[in-house]
Amino acid sequence: MKKQILLTLLLVPILSWAQDFSPYAQKVAKDWNITGSALAVIKNDSVVFTGGFGEKRNGSGLPVDGNTVFQIGSVSKSFTATLMAMMVDDGLVNWDDPIKWYLPDFAMYDPWVTDNMQVRDLFLHRSGLPAQAGTYIPCLGYDRDDIYAMLKYIPPTNSFRTTYGYNNVLFIVGQKIIEAVTGKSWEENLKERIFLPLGMHNTSVNEEGFLASADGNTPHETSYRDGSIRTAPMEGEERALHWLTVIGAAGGINSTVTDMMQWCRLHLSDGVLDGDTLLSSAQMEYLHKGQFITSQTDNKTNIYAPCWFVEQNNRYRVWFHTGTTWGFTAICAFVPELNLGLMWLSNCEPPSDPRYAIMRHVIDYYMDLPPQDYSGQALEKYLAAAREREQKEQQEKANLVVEPPAPYNEYTGVYDHPSLGEAVVTLENGELYITLGPEDFPYRKHLMTHVNGKVFRFRSGGSAFTLTFGMEDHLVTFDLDLKQNENMGLWRARK
Repeated sequence: MKKQILLTLLLVPILSWAQDFSPYAQKVAKDWNITGSALAVIKNDSVVFTGGFGEKRNGSGLPVDGNTVFQIGSVSKSFTATLMAMMVDDGLVNWDDPIKWYLPDFAMYDPWVTDNMQVRDLFLHRSGLPAQAGTYIPCLGYDRDDIYAMLKYIPPTNSFRTTYGYNNVLFIVGQKIIEAVTGKSWEENLKERIFLPLGMHNTSVNEEGFLASADGNTPHETSYRDGSIRTAPMEGEERALHWLTVIGAAGGINSTVTDMMQWCRLHLSDGVLDGDTLLSSAQMEYLHKGQFITSQTDNKTNIYAPCWFVEQNNRYRVWFHTGTTWGFTAICAFVPELNLGLMWLSNCEPPSDPRYAIMRHVIDYYMDLPPQDYSGQALEKYLAAAREREQKEQQEKANLVVEPPAPYNEYTGVYDHPSLGEAVVTLENGELYITLGPEDFPYRKHLMTHVNGKVFRFRSGGSAFTLTFGMEDHLVTFDLDLKQNENMGLWRARK
């Protein structure tokens, strides 16, 4: 009976200044089986809604509220871009300065790009690299300096400045520029220039900050199986907290919906908050100016500004950015013409549909538009596609003829890679193991499972990696799929 009462109470949101958003936020959470979520809305410089829904961990009974800390993922990019804009205000950097002026050791694959890439290019995703290139490399234990040194080994797939290709690891370069011109870490600059002035006292960065402030809020894996959406807590290295620190400038901030209302206020007030100018109007205008079309349909156009998506549809213009980490999702959005901002956070990783449903529901409310069930419409399409995908995968699995591997001892040995270093493949009790990555990373040794023929798979830092053995110049090699078409070359066995 006590458990039933507790579960009933968890369905009742913890609210401040309740408006019409609670029922729909609860519906979205139910539609997508989201364990815990929070929403805050600001209108005309006043917080008009703060609500927490569900719990911090499946079955825990720990309620989510407006002060629950979540990972905000790539919404962090807007903070790093704003920090850089502050550097411009201070006369320390110009957007069109070559990166080499500040980081002489900076190097990309193409020497011309190395010499000509400007500060602004880092924040517009037009480097020519494959989309998301390098994103999963930190899951192998490599740190910021390692990734920075690897950039020159990642071949581009597009010409420089011609194509939008979303990227995380180049924000390490932006972070290093900020550190070079201030003599302080990215983390220190964030705290001194943004968190403290805005009163964002429950906001932190990186793995250390999350572990110190999460108070039981747990990431959850979301999956589809047998006709339903399922969630389960993520444990240990599956939470990818090392990744959170390495990708800090692109995705490593932890915050609450309450604190994030201050962030919305700043962007809705032209850089002036409570009489204090944190950022000039010229730099705020630059951050909000769309510069690169990312997608276009008959109904809307999305343009990328420095770390904000700008959507122009036939009803309004909204600035927003989403965030996804291992087990957390987010969206921050504001509509200047309505003087409206919102932040939604969840401790699950469903598709992007729930966050967009929340955003559009809130905006429609203030636009006096007829209500639409964005979540329900998206859910119907998602479930249909998921069922079809599951059936296809089951059919492919049934038809698959698995080729045997070579004798396992033929794969053992020490392998070298020009940028990723050494890997050791060993045979222990009839199982293959691979050890790679920096020696101080606690999760270096991984069990390899056979997939088909010369293809094996292992997990590291919350991510699955596939490698394929081969032969070249009479040496055993393997190609490690880093998941985003990086094409950084083969690992070769030592002679």
